[in-house]
Amino acid sequence: MNYKKDFYKKLMTLVIPIAFQQFMLAAVSASDAVMLGAVSQNALSAVSLAGQIQFVFNLFLAALTIGTSMFAAQYWGKGDTDSVEKILGIVLRVSAAVAIVFFTGTLLIPGYLMRIFTPEQDLIEKGVLYLRIVGASYLLTGVSQIYLCIMKNSGHAAKSTVISSSAVILNIVLNAVFIFGLLGAPEMGIAGAAIATVISRCVELLWVLAESMKKGYIKIRISYLLHKDRLLSKDLWRYTMPVLGNELVWGCGFTMYSVIMGHLGTDAVAANSVANVVKNLIACFCMGLGSGGGIIVGNELGRGELEKAREYGRRLCEMSIISGLLSGLLLLALSPAIMRAASLSAQAEDYLGWMLAMCAFYMVGKSVNSTTIAGIFCAGGDSKFGFKCDAVVMWLITVPLGFAAAFWLNLPVAAVYFIVNMDEMIKLPAVYKHYKKYIWVKDLTRCRDSASDQIQPASPVSLRKAESD
Repeated sequence: MNYKKDFYKKLMTLVIPIAFQQFMLAAVSASDAVMLGAVSQNALSAVSLAGQIQFVFNLFLAALTIGTSMFAAQYWGKGDTDSVEKILGIVLRVSAAVAIVFFTGTLLIPGYLMRIFTPEQDLIEKGVLYLRIVGASYLLTGVSQIYLCIMKNSGHAAKSTVISSSAVILNIVLNAVFIFGLLGAPEMGIAGAAIATVISRCVELLWVLAESMKKGYIKIRISYLLHKDRLLSKDLWRYTMPVLGNELVWGCGFTMYSVIMGHLGTDAVAANSVANVVKNLIACFCMGLGSGGGIIVGNELGRGELEKAREYGRRLCEMSIISGLLSGLLLLALSPAIMRAASLSAQAEDYLGWMLAMCAFYMVGKSVNSTTIAGIFCAGGDSKFGFKCDAVVMWLITVPLGFAAAFWLNLPVAAVYFIVNMDEMIKLPAVYKHYKKYIWVKDLTRCRDSASDQIQPASPVSLRKAESD
């Protein structure tokens, strides 16, 4: 059976909007880097380090949105709208609670949070100013990002992109207005960047709530917020908790990379900040491929089309390799222009040149792993592998080696950066081996109807049949 035409049609209607949305989100960080870099190198470095708090918060949101997609895509494919609304209610309760915790932390102990990442007093003071304002945006994001995820999984991916991208454009415009004091506004520097973020997130949330009231959209029902479906909640958390563990293991490991770089001096912090912004911008299509591909696979699994889902998974893996290679080449081609545009010291520019070259190498692994682990595997409820893989690779290999290289062996900054960016490539053999087991080829929606509460993967017979097709 030839699924090629159907596959690419579905894929492009999801990947293009999601990739564009990822690009626009990364553009906010890029605008912060450019504008704050024009203010001072330390302003750029401080906000980059303060942004690690939001990065950790986003890990929780990422786990919740992946868990939401895992079930919402399959139930939507099955036509069970009521279950999708129940899932939304369950996840919103948790995301709101997490947002309150992070908001409270940025309000009460911002100095302690900044000291985790740097001993530089100037960076700490600037970061505290930013955190005390931007923390309010966490309360807004905790609701809006979950509903935007539901929109992507219920036939409104394009509208989700419009809302998110419009908020990003507003953020960038307000960044310029408040950072530099344009259009009669006071010049506020770092504080202006934080205020711009809060205002744009507020607009995004109001727009999302307005869309949720329209016909044909999943509703936020008060009854489902107050009273959860216990069986559905049990199934949801059974598969979401490993995803949360994976996000925290990976994200906290990634945060340790920032801790390591943050203790190597302000030049290393500034170069790392720019490299991360560039890496996130270039990786947008790779991330969109993983998110969109996961939704497509999940839809087919929910319809019981297991062989079709398996074929889609194979095509996604092929595309992820090509996407990673092209992204790496694009990054290399743009590196000279990025070097000229960056407002850094001579030492920081030297560091940045090496970092961009290493980021190009990193792209292939990032593309394949985000498509398989966060996309294909999670679409079928295979959420434990990513947790185990990152726990071993990051916490037993790259994080210890990074600390040893920086603080014991005193290796050059470029060598330390290379070590802490090896994780995605190290994972590839294990990811390929696990993919070929096809544990992810299963229908999660059957778990509510199964008396034994067991979900079985597709049989070897059906897999062989798919292979022959």
